[in-house]
Amino acid sequence: MQKPYTYKPLEETDSTIRYMREEMPDNKHFMTIVRAEYQTAGRGQGNNTWESERGKNLLCSIRISPEGLPANRQYVILQAAALAVRDTLTEYTDGITIKWPNDIYWHDYKISGTLTECTISNGMVKNSIIGIGVNINQEVFTSDAPNPISLCTVTGKQEGITGICIKIAWKLGFYLIHHINEGTLHHLHELYLNSLYRRKGIHRYRDADGDFTASIETVEPDGHLVLRRPDGQQSRYAFKEVEFIIPARTDTNAGPTLL
Repeated sequence: MQKPYTYKPLEETDSTIRYMREEMPDNKHFMTIVRAEYQTAGRGQGNNTWESERGKNLLCSIRISPEGLPANRQYVILQAAALAVRDTLTEYTDGITIKWPNDIYWHDYKISGTLTECTISNGMVKNSIIGIGVNINQEVFTSDAPNPISLCTVTGKQEGITGICIKIAWKLGFYLIHHINEGTLHHLHELYLNSLYRRKGIHRYRDADGDFTASIETVEPDGHLVLRRPDGQQSRYAFKEVEFIIPARTDTNAGPTLL
């Protein structure tokens, strides 16, 4: 019988994704989890880094092996991971949404980010490593990131990091079993769309042609964001091709933030 999961705690590593990929052999377990107290080279999307005070936040990677998932639908893994984090944090506070494509927000503030790496074989996803960072108990952020926030800043309480990690993993497992493995990707997609930051209303954005206002029309199965402008024109964007113009933090005098 397949065991439910392997859990590997680390005091320190350069990257939980790198550690999972190179030092944790694949096995017959349903899920493998690596969690570190500190990362020396944690990263976000692109060339971004992830600031985290030692022992204060969740820094983990989770490996899963979906069944029958075509490579061109691998974006659903990121959707499932984002929903798992959102669902977990919603147990502690309201106002949690998913900012396309991979961030978790509390109102206009970033509380979590997700990265995925997939191994492809014969046109199918063999396995995926999902790197998750969640700001939980850190109270002060010193990097130049424009809008970080932590769960304890929102709730006023310190929370158990391991417990949150396991909750996220089990919720991810639920989405894997009930939607990805069962092929009900349309339902997973609807859950993701309904959880999006700025799902309703017209908001400010910026692309290569300048600033504009638009509403979110949809996110396509391959992950492209489709925005609808007030005149009805639709624009389709890959990651990094459009920026969200977000109001500055209320505790500063800075202008709008581009994220």
